[in-house]
Amino acid sequence: MPKAKEITTRQRDDVLATLKARFEAHGPRHPGLDWAKVQTRLVANKTALWTLHEMEESGGEPDVVGVHKASGEVVFMDCSAQSPKGRRSVCYDREALESRKEHKPKSSAVEMAAAMGATLLTEDEYRTLQKLGPFDTTTSSWVLTPAKIRKLGGALFCDRRYDTIFVYHNGAESYYAARGFRCSLRV
Repeated sequence: MPKAKEITTRQRDDVLATLKARFEAHGPRHPGLDWAKVQTRLVANKTALWTLHEMEESGGEPDVVGVHKASGEVVFMDCSAQSPKGRRSVCYDREALESRKEHKPKSSAVEMAAAMGATLLTEDEYRTLQKLGPFDTTTSSWVLTPAKIRKLGGALFCDRRYDTIFVYHNGAESYYAARGFRCSLRV
């Protein structure tokens, strides 16, 4: 049965307090933004609060990284130093999961992100995140893969090594203990 996309009052208060503390601790990630405006948007959007709670619970440490130019929405991304612990050892998507004959992982990155109400980072979003600090220096993260590559059985993942952002490919059905995925959410 799918999770109800609701959180308790206590969970809401806890996630808002956590997000506020992270927002204040990492001002360079969102220069010129005011927490009160972010909080107003969050309180008005219970589904987004539930998603951010799920991102937090799975180790993502979501934080505000800017405002979407076209829509004016506040953009959150997972800002954990390494790929979120609760989202590792998963293949890319459902098709990849079903193609494995044995040793299937518990889930897939695309499915888990969708279940949380978020989306995988694109390669461009991943590069934007890396401008805010060094992320995935010992792990890697699946990113949204172009349909042409996915149709041929592949999927893309990224990491940061030698102070450089690398984009790699792998079979979409592969999974590793040090590979997870990062999400974004617009509110």
